Amino acid sequence: MTGTPRSLPVIQAEEDSVSPPLFEKIAIIGLGLIGGSIALAARQSWPSGLVIGVDRKEVLEKAMVLHAIDVAADDPFVISEADLVILAAPVEQNIELLAQLDRYVEGTALVTDVGSTKRTTLGAAAVLPERLTFIGGHPLGGAPRGGIDYARPDLFKGRPWIFTPTHDSPAGPVERLSAFVEIIGAQPHVMDPDEHDRLLAFVSHLPQLVTSALMHVVGSVAQEKGLGLTGRGLFDATRLASSPADIWLDICSSNSDEIAGALDQLIGELRKMQGSLNSSKEIDRVFSSAAKWRSCLAALRRPTGVE
Repeated sequence: MTGTPRSLPVIQAEEDSVSPPLFEKIAIIGLGLIGGSIALAARQSWPSGLVIGVDRKEVLEKAMVLHAIDVAADDPFVISEADLVILAAPVEQNIELLAQLDRYVEGTALVTDVGSTKRTTLGAAAVLPERLTFIGGHPLGGAPRGGIDYARPDLFKGRPWIFTPTHDSPAGPVERLSAFVEIIGAQPHVMDPDEHDRLLAFVSHLPQLVTSALMHVVGSVAQEKGLGLTGRGLFDATRLASSPADIWLDICSSNSDEIAGALDQLIGELRKMQGSLNSSKEIDRVFSSAAKWRSCLAALRRPTGVE
């Protein structure tokens, strides 16, 4: 593949990152937006470390041009000596990989994932041998579009990165992973897996489904001519509508109970508003509450520089 790497932002690594890396050999399976961004951040933070990428050949070619990885392969056997394995494929693919990981990694290793749901993945991780320690992970950094083309090393700067150890998980691996994500700019948090899936159904999964449904309905009715007459509000409100469906199919199926409950609550509010369009009571209640919580959200986001 020919061409020169595009210009990428440089993250400011912590001072101790010039010492030997926390993990000598990092294997990342899945080099999309998240996996690719982790690779870029790891290579900037620990130039002496080795980053191994596993994906399709066309994705690997782009990753090599971006200098995101040192070793590229479309066969997981290349990760045999990795001491950190990051599963960054869609949730169902990660679950399939967990069942095979013992064949690919020869020694001891720490294994984590970046999936937006945790319960089904943690269940699948139970098959791993003791030499492979799994700690569920979920970086809450993203972009409206996915893929290696949109990866950037500062994607996680100032953003939460949730770890979901089980009650019998050792403390050491969580501490090492927390140190790892802090150096690449993220803020580590620890959360119960059930609590994670319940919360994410509201703060992540519900907004995505609602935004996609909203854009579908509006676009289907307005068509191109009508969309040309819209203001900034629709554009801003539907930023997530560009998200790829393949990732969200797995998220919906692996967290269907919690997402269904979140949808029920939203549908209930919409029905109340639908039945009270000629009365100010429900409209005032929802708008007042929405303004309060939107102000709260803006205040929480301001320190990270994200509006």
